[in-house]
Formats: sequence, C-alpha cells, structure tokens
Amino acid sequence: MHRSYATLDEALGIIAPAAPELANGFSNHAPMAIEAMCALGRGDAALPWLERYRAGFVPCPPPADPITEASWRAALGDPRRFADWFAFFEAELAEQSWRRVIDRWTARLAPGIVAAAMHGVLRAGHALRALSLETTPARVRELAHGLAYWASEHQRLPSDRHGRARMLPSEAIARVSMVPPEQRGEFGSLTGALGQLDAFTPFRATLDAVDPAPDPGAFLSDLTLTFARVYLANARDWLTTIAFIHTVTGPSAVRPMLGLLDAQTAGLALAHAWEAAAGLYAIYGTERRLPVVEAAPADADALVERALACGDEHAIKFTEVCLREHAHRPDPAFLAAAEHAIGILSRAY
Repeated sequence: MHRSYATLDEALGIIAPAAPELANGFSNHAPMAIEAMCALGRGDAALPWLERYRAGFVPCPPPADPITEASWRAALGDPRRFADWFAFFEAELAEQSWRRVIDRWTARLAPGIVAAAMHGVLRAGHALRALSLETTPARVRELAHGLAYWASEHQRLPSDRHGRARMLPSEAIARVSMVPPEQRGEFGSLTGALGQLDAFTPFRATLDAVDPAPDPGAFLSDLTLTFARVYLANARDWLTTIAFIHTVTGPSAVRPMLGLLDAQTAGLALAHAWEAAAGLYAIYGTERRLPVVEAAPADADALVERALACGDEHAIKFTEVCLREHAHRPDPAFLAAAEHAIGILSRAY
C-alpha cells in the first residue's frame, strides 16, 4: 500500500481556520481522517470527503490571554484557552525543531493523554507521521493544533503509579475493574463519562498494573491487539463502537512518537495510553472473555474501499490504524475489528 500525501497540505490549509470541535460539539476529525487517507494511499479521496465534512466547521476564536513558560500550568485543562495554547505552540515550533518540542511536551502532557477522549494525542500523532515524511508549514501548524487540543482538554484519570509492575496489557486487562452497569450514568460525551472514574476506587490500581519499559514497541503492539479484542467483545452499538475504537486508535497515536521520545517519556506516554484505554473499558465494557480470532478478511484494499464508501471518519481512521498495527504484529483480530466497525458505522452514517 503506497502512501499518497500530495493533497495533505492543501487539505490542512482548508482545515486550519477551524476550531478543534464541530458545531455539534464533537471533535473535528478532519485532519486525522485526511492524513489516514493519505497513509492508505487514497489521498485522491481526501478533498471530496473534506468538502462534505467541512459543513460542520466553526471558526477558531482568536487568542486572548498569552500563555508563557511561567504560566502554562495554570492554563492546563482549560478548554476556553485552546486559542491561547495554539498561539503558544505556534511560537514554540517557530523557535525550536518540532522533534524537540514533541519530546519536551509529551513528558508534560502524557499524564492527561485521555484529553478529549484522546483526540489531542490523536491529532498530534497524525501530524507527526506526516512531518516525519516532510516538514512543511501546514504540517507544523497542524502539530500546534494537536498539542493545543491536548493541553487545553488535559484530563487526569484517578489512578496512581507507585512502582513497576511486570504485566503486559494482555495480562493486566483481566484485572481492570468495571463500573457496575447499574451505577453508570448517561453522558453526552466520552469525556463526561470518564468522570465517573473519579469516585470509582478500584480503578486507582490500573496504572500500576503494567510496565512498558522493557520494549516500548512490543508493549504498544500488545496494547493495541488487546483492545482490538476488547473491541470485538464489547462493541455492540454506535456508542460502544465509538468508545472502543478509541481504545485502539488513541494508544496507536503514540507509535509515531516512539523514535522521538527519550525512554522515560515513552514509558510514561504508553503507561497513560494503557490507563486511558482501560478507563473506557471500565465505563463501557460488559464482556471479560476476549475472542481469539482465527480468520478475518484478507483483502486490505477491500477494507479500505469499504471504509471510504462508508464515509464515516471513525471507520476511515480505525481501518487505517488496524492495518497499521496488523503490519507491526499480524493478527486477524485487527482486520476483524475494522470490518465490524465499518458495518456498524455504515448503518449509522
């Protein structure tokens, strides 16, 4: 599958004035879906898809209160400060290389990686993959958008890290406590639903269950495969499909960062990516028995075409991530998960 990035910068130019959320309050997936199409070799589909999707854009407000190196902590996790964060990161990226910025700021932002249901790290990860191919002003600006969204929506989950465990996610998943269904509330967003964990004491042990340090790349592959299987066991309608898609795509967004981060920061980002995915499992999961998939669709091109025909941004992004992670660690669960999501989202789109 050959990448085709010829249309990416033009698309990013169209997206650049838009706020990180759409008129309906959902995250603006346009830059992520467009970059995924390019990675899938279908950059030709990007601009026609964007022409339809951009109807939901709203303009980004102007910055109002400058953020500085001395004041950034006070602005962390304040969605009203997105434009201020964007101006801050634009200045950072104008003064330093994007490689240096991502290393320093991932260390600061990793504990809040679940920000906006992981859409901050998702935007940053897609931008970084494009930047690794070519550094352009449009791609640097998109990285500033991703980091600003991550910082302004920064959200900490209530688990603590006291020492190093020795489990992989595939082992630790059995220890994740799920909020009893009768205690779960109804929320208009994944972010709001995650707030239920603040009062759910058993979740506090989640972060301590894993240790990414020995082999970050292998840990990430185990993490994404584990949650592809979690997806297959638990995605049953539109809401749970969306929730469990993010347990795979969110952690996978760390992969383009691994070669740019020092060992400590990489371990921190992966541990919190596990925590975020486990958090969604704790509030939306119902099934503990995870399937072992023996066979799945073998034709990647057919999956891509089905995702594009569906048109849903999550179907496109999830298919690309499942194919990417399958290339790192081949397992039919990735392909089966992509096929299932396309089916659910095609009916809802």
